Amino acid sequence: MLYREAGDFKTSYSLDNQTFPLKLDRIVFYLTLAVAFLVVPLVINDYWASAILVPFLIYAIAAIGLNILTGYCGQVSLGTGGFMAVGAYACYKLMTAFPDVSILLHIVGAGFVTMVVCTVFGLPSLRIKGFYLAVATLAAQFFLVWLFNKVPWFYNNNASGQISAPERTVFGVPLTGPNTEAWAMYLVCLTFCVASAFIARNLTRGSLGRRWMAIRDMDIAAEIIGVNPLTAKLSAFALSGFFVGISGALFFSVYLGAAEVGESFGIDKSFLVLFMIIIGGLGSIFGCFAGAAFLVVLPVVLKFIGVDILGWAPDLVAHLRLVIVGGLIMFFLIKEPHGLAQLWRVMKEKLRLWPFPH
Repeated sequence: MLYREAGDFKTSYSLDNQTFPLKLDRIVFYLTLAVAFLVVPLVINDYWASAILVPFLIYAIAAIGLNILTGYCGQVSLGTGGFMAVGAYACYKLMTAFPDVSILLHIVGAGFVTMVVCTVFGLPSLRIKGFYLAVATLAAQFFLVWLFNKVPWFYNNNASGQISAPERTVFGVPLTGPNTEAWAMYLVCLTFCVASAFIARNLTRGSLGRRWMAIRDMDIAAEIIGVNPLTAKLSAFALSGFFVGISGALFFSVYLGAAEVGESFGIDKSFLVLFMIIIGGLGSIFGCFAGAAFLVVLPVVLKFIGVDILGWAPDLVAHLRLVIVGGLIMFFLIKEPHGLAQLWRVMKEKLRLWPFPH
């Protein structure tokens, strides 16, 4: 077997503390990145981009943001859809107010705007937690949707109430508008996704991440040993808002092109991202990608098997998807709270010890 630690020894603390300590893991990771950046853009088409790859990358960024808040810091949030809407509307206002500035900067700027808004709505977490915090963030979801619907300034007094992304290019390549190429959408979303995962992985492995996990495990004990709950909780809300805002900006400007807040960023979006981190694995960056991939690919697979092959009604397939997702959520919450990420870790451990797995 190739998957072995024999001969893979470390000579320094920095080498021992690598994200991928095994050489084979590093090789697979870099090969995956090479294929994603160099091969997929050459073969991607509109269907694969719009149905699977682009939504997967965008939802993975949103799941990273929510997992920082809920999985690592233990602060339950049901307002992800509303915070994605903040990123989308912030990106729209920046695009229309500063047309000569690169859209990439607008997307990052939308992340910072959402960071501020999310931090403000995170202030109740200093006094409440658990179910009460979930209700408070749910109230934020409904308030933000109401605000973007009722204040015409946010959608530039458009009679339809919609926001539409103006045409923008990056290095002469259209990134928004009707002339956008599938590979351009994919590469931009992939770049933001990889950067978000890299930043989040390093943050969660550092001192800030340890403070988040201390608050999550037992906030009173964490405060006794010197962890400041104010900075720990608000920093989790801020960074979560930054990543969720970027995902909302990408979802509106690059993927949809036009959006209406109630349809595109409703409460169902909040639950969808929450289901992703529950199925993928709380407190795991890999789990964000696993959960996003599962919930993005599942409807496509069910449609192909149920509608195209078996001839079932589309409504039946849609309801079947809800049943499957609900059953999986109950299974993972009861049997494996750490989700698909933990199953992947167990499988790797058995491979490393084969033929004597424990």
